Amino acid sequence: MTGGTGRTAQRGRSGPDSQGLLDSSLMASGTASRSEDEESLAGQKRASSQALGTIPKRRSSSRFIKRKKFDDELVESSLAKSSTRAKGASGVEPGRCSGSEPSSSEKKKVSKAPSTPVPPSPAPAPGLTKRVKKSKQPLQVTKDLGRWKPADDLLLINAVLQTNDLTSVHLGVKFSCRFTLREVQERWYALLYDPVISKLACQAMRQLHPEAIAAIQSKALFSKAEEQLLSKVGSTSQPTLETFQDLLHRHPDAFYLARTAKALQAHWQLMKQYYLLEDQTVQPLPKGDQVLNFSDAEDLIDDSKLKDMRDEVLEHELTVADRRQKREIRQLEQELHKWQVLVDSITGMSSPDFDNQTLAVLRGRMVRYLMRSREITLGRATKDNQIDVDLSLEGPAWKISRKQGVIKLKNNGDFFIANEGRRPIYIDGRPVLCGSKWRLSNNSVVEIASLRFVFLINQDLIALIRAEAAKITPQ
Repeated sequence: MTGGTGRTAQRGRSGPDSQGLLDSSLMASGTASRSEDEESLAGQKRASSQALGTIPKRRSSSRFIKRKKFDDELVESSLAKSSTRAKGASGVEPGRCSGSEPSSSEKKKVSKAPSTPVPPSPAPAPGLTKRVKKSKQPLQVTKDLGRWKPADDLLLINAVLQTNDLTSVHLGVKFSCRFTLREVQERWYALLYDPVISKLACQAMRQLHPEAIAAIQSKALFSKAEEQLLSKVGSTSQPTLETFQDLLHRHPDAFYLARTAKALQAHWQLMKQYYLLEDQTVQPLPKGDQVLNFSDAEDLIDDSKLKDMRDEVLEHELTVADRRQKREIRQLEQELHKWQVLVDSITGMSSPDFDNQTLAVLRGRMVRYLMRSREITLGRATKDNQIDVDLSLEGPAWKISRKQGVIKLKNNGDFFIANEGRRPIYIDGRPVLCGSKWRLSNNSVVEIASLRFVFLINQDLIALIRAEAAKITPQ
């Protein structure tokens, strides 16, 4: 019994230990299988990168969320697509980005697949090279064009073929930009000896419109042979377009293909202007003291022989204008005694309001009206209606009647205002309607169509008037 119990106890103790050993062995085998899977996957990646030997290894982030693909990620994305096509049977998800690490389920699926690496298809490599070449071509085109336009190249070629002299081309041809002689020479040599620039220039010139080409050809310089033929036409003769057209028919090889009879006639006239024809001679300048300068010619002029030309029309106009001005001055002088109100502008230093002849003052914001008679009329002056106090001098008076009111001085020294216009007159805020009148006191506020005035009375002069009136009444 003791022996049996000892054996059972020994079995009980050995049971958990053996179970732990079994679990550790399974975990070790699992890690070993996972390491083998990782090594096989790394071997497949290395094999694919070695098959594309031209593609360098690049660093990528281990994040699951990636940015959009750029040009430097095209190679890796194409490899990922080719590898996913090859591994379609093994069940690997094709939507994964190439830079992300595979999950545990993917590692198990890769371990089930055959360990031999699948060679990637070499199709993406030429496509990539083509794409890179296409991206580089526009840069090269824009780099080689520069300031020279296709029209400038065509002008340069035509002018050099005509004159065989780059200096004459630089002086005689008007390009789209101001080029120096050195730039013209460098461009001509580039068109001759640089195959890339020459090819690009030819392609650009072929794309020009036919009308633009015809306009450029019409500006071609004249060669020496052409000018020699034109110089034979006499300067005294009067050649027509038929003459130059006949010249074109007789010498088709000497003239440029774009020459017309009109262009030949214009160039012949230019040659005649500069004495370049055969029958023309340029007279040499006189030598010695025979040259007459401006001061010598001025000394030879006799001042007594110079006549002062009189302009009768101008003198008549000046006489008429003088008569008109004198007539206006005479009219103003005759109207001085009719003026009963003087209008003075209000300034910072104004003159006194009253003098010995001013009975009252109607003071506004801009002007002041002096009352020097016993009765004055208020309103808006027009050509046909002349009044004593023109209220339009104070401000906008288009609402005021031509004869708005009358201010009168009675014998007892009281001032009254009568409204004769359509709009009311306000005296200290009280309306005076049409046909009514109101007594004015000192410092009364008179408002007519939004124009406000203060009525000031010369108390000293009014007191004298009242005293005289009092002397007259007892008699």
